[in-house]
Amino acid sequence: MFKKLLASVGIGAAKVDTLILSEHLQPGSPLAIEIQIQGGDVAQTINGLDLSLMTEAEVEHADGESRQAVRLHHWHLDDRFEIGAGERQSERFELMLPLETPITVLDLRRHQTRVWLETGLDIAQGLDGRDRDSLQIAPTDTMAAVLEAVAACGFTLKGADVERGNLRGPNFASTLGCYQELEFRPTGFGGVRFNEVEVSFVAQPGVTHVMLEVDRRFAGDSLRCLSLRDGESRSAIAVMVRQILG
Repeated sequence: MFKKLLASVGIGAAKVDTLILSEHLQPGSPLAIEIQIQGGDVAQTINGLDLSLMTEAEVEHADGESRQAVRLHHWHLDDRFEIGAGERQSERFELMLPLETPITVLDLRRHQTRVWLETGLDIAQGLDGRDRDSLQIAPTDTMAAVLEAVAACGFTLKGADVERGNLRGPNFASTLGCYQELEFRPTGFGGVRFNEVEVSFVAQPGVTHVMLEVDRRFAGDSLRCLSLRDGESRSAIAVMVRQILG
């Protein structure tokens, strides 16, 4: 009875560990995982599993700014099962990352973009055990081509963060309640004309929408949008970006 009481408040209860099996992740790609559950000191009933794709976003409020955890997507596996004391169970799953998942693999020493998978056990009459695993999200080929094209126009990536809110363009809108901003600063003579360029992506099936907020030193801010179909050549993307920033 004492062990059951302790397990109900999380002491000696079942624990979960999620292994990330996919080696290369991108927005919209499959995420292969193995969930391992280790039984605690007593047998327990597991009502299901909850998996959440998380990031941290900057939120503006009356007192300034703060950073808050934001859930990008949620998966619930409602299979009910029993796990005995000390028993070990594991199962593999494949999830699909949302196309708007922020990217974290960037040529940048310091950036504030974090993406992680949080796994929780729904334990009957007890606290749920949780596991948190960081994810490395690389840009898609289209996104990488845009970033390369901006750099080729004389800009260096200086910052990356996630903002609370939504983006809207002429023929698209973001859907996750937050969006990523990639901040570029000019190098060399580009600093005479530009203060900075901020790039955001809103990917949808078959197309990646790109929003560029261009801050020109003597002309103020302007917004330009591109819609790039999957498979668009790097040379074509470079020409389109150069027409905006050249």
